Amino acid sequence: MATYKKRGFKPKNKEEEAQLDEHDSTTAEVFNTLDESASKTEEWVQKNQNYILGVIGVIAVGVLAYLGYHQFIQNPKEATAANELFYPQQYFDQALASETEKDSLFTLALNGAQGKYGFLDIIEEYSGTKAANLAKYSAGMTYLNLKQYDQAIEHLEGFSSDDDIMGAMAKGGIGDAFSQLNQPEDALDYYEKAVAHSDNEFTAPRFLHKAGVVALELGEKSKALGYFERIKEEYPNSQEANGVDALIGLAQN
Repeated sequence: MATYKKRGFKPKNKEEEAQLDEHDSTTAEVFNTLDESASKTEEWVQKNQNYILGVIGVIAVGVLAYLGYHQFIQNPKEATAANELFYPQQYFDQALASETEKDSLFTLALNGAQGKYGFLDIIEEYSGTKAANLAKYSAGMTYLNLKQYDQAIEHLEGFSSDDDIMGAMAKGGIGDAFSQLNQPEDALDYYEKAVAHSDNEFTAPRFLHKAGVVALELGEKSKALGYFERIKEEYPNSQEANGVDALIGLAQN
């Protein structure tokens, strides 16, 4: 317990006086140590202040560069890329609706026309933007419709999205491409990934059905049965639920 001297205090005996002297000496040593530490710290700061200021400067410049990049480069780039994406997307939508000019419209969507960028131009010129990522998806689906399956796989694999529909459609599209290339094992793998990506009522029954059909072709009847039963139990109102009983029967035989 700490002690202190009151004004006018006199020790009762020599032993008590020795204790007080020892306490004062210890206290002095503590303060001397603190002073020395403070001095050493000050000396270190003075000696290394250029380095310290340099580090702070680098951090400050990095933060300002990051903010400036997004404010003056990335954000305008994103806006321009999104605007460019509008034109090839129109060709893509027209191709889906057309009965006679699908291939030519899909080609325009890929390569652009009349000075406007196509999906491939946007991917190259605006790399790293959200629009370029979406262009990879659209380009992949375009190649799939043009029956250029290797290109479809390449672009759809380059697309990334957490969106329930688009993420599942991209993986399912890769499955379709592998199926057309007569690679059923790879097709089944991507159909399963599409189902795992989202259990929404639009894509899940669609790719469960495709996965089940491919599993049947591969002789994996128990796996196929599981997929068909999921359609019946979890998605009874889906289009794929129509006729699923017959597929269940095939898988059970």
